[in-house]
Amino acid sequence: MAEVKINILLAEDDVSLGPLLKEYLEAKGYQVGLAEDGEKASQMFFKHNYDLAILDVMMPQKDGFTLAKEIRKANPHIPIVFLTAKSMKEDTLEGFKSGADDYITKPFDMEELLARVQAVLRRSNKSLVQDENMKVFKIGNFTLDSEKQILTINDKQIRLTSKENQLLRMLCIHKNQILDRTFALRSIWNDDNYFNGRSMDVYVAKIRKYLKEDPNVEIINIHGKGFKLHVKE
Repeated sequence: MAEVKINILLAEDDVSLGPLLKEYLEAKGYQVGLAEDGEKASQMFFKHNYDLAILDVMMPQKDGFTLAKEIRKANPHIPIVFLTAKSMKEDTLEGFKSGADDYITKPFDMEELLARVQAVLRRSNKSLVQDENMKVFKIGNFTLDSEKQILTINDKQIRLTSKENQLLRMLCIHKNQILDRTFALRSIWNDDNYFNGRSMDVYVAKIRKYLKEDPNVEIINIHGKGFKLHVKE
C-alpha cells in the first residue's frame, strides 16, 4: 500500500519564498498547496483536506490571524504554524490566541521550519488525520463503505447518493464531535448560501431515516454551529 502523504496548506504572499518553501517541503515528502493570499488560502482550505496549515501573518485579502480563526472554527484539530517577519511579543500572543501551535520568525532556516512542522505533527491528534484517508467506517451496527457509497446494517444494504455519502463520511470523520455547518457546506456544496443550506438539511433528514435502525446512533443539531454524529459506545 502506498504511503499517504501529509497534506499541507501553505499561505505565503512572498513570491520568492512561497514557491521555495513548497519545493523544499515537497522534496521532504509532503504534499503542499500554495496560496498567495489569505482569501485564496481560505477557499483552498474548504475545498481540500489538509493535515497542517502554515500561515504567513501579513497577507493581502485576509491576514493570517483572521484565517487561523476561520480554520479553527471549521476544524479545531488541524495544527497551525505561523510565519512572521515580526518578533514583537504582542504578535506572538495574538498568534497563539488565534490558534497557533507554533510560531517561527523570518528569516529562518529551512531545516528549522521542517523540525517545527514535524514536532507539531507529532504533538497533534493524529486520529483525525488518519480518518481523513479512511474509506470504511463503523457506526454502531452500521458500516459505511464510502468508496462504494454503501451503508450496511446486518444484511441490509442502502445505496447512497453522492451527496449523502459525502455528508455521512464527513460526519463519521467528526464522530462524536461538532461538524461545523459552514465547513460542510463549503466542502461539499462549494458555497454556504441559503439554498445550499436548505439542501443540506434535507440530506441530513434522509440520513437520519437510514440511521433509525440503530437506536445508539443519531445526528444531533447543535444550534448555531452544525451537527454531531453521536454514537453510544
